[in-house]
Amino acid sequence: MREKYLPIGTIVLLKGGKKRAMITGFCSVAQENQEKIYDYSGCVYPEGYLSSNQVCLFDHDQIEKIFFIGYEDEEEKTFKDKLNKIVASIEEADTSTATEQQVAPVVTPATSYTGN
Repeated sequence: MREKYLPIGTIVLLKGGKKRAMITGFCSVAQENQEKIYDYSGCVYPEGYLSSNQVCLFDHDQIEKIFFIGYEDEEEKTFKDKLNKIVASIEEADTSTATEQQVAPVVTPATSYTGN
């Protein structure tokens, strides 16, 4: 499988899927779970967007097969480099926040220090 963040226009089949999808965007968030950032957004292929509530959100590891690679040029490569750096910094911030939360003591009324 190619590197993460395939170009816009790439046609894929998702694991367990019956219909192909075309990648139309990156780093999308579902309204019902804004904590989760999906690698890709897309639409069904060949129909495209039929209505605004039919957007496919999926991660790179859900791709079973690539049928067609979208257009790649210098602009796309520059964008992908920036995207990878931004995502890496977000993941690093999430990891350091999670580590801080695990290490930092939690003080609740039942365990607060009274200083006898």
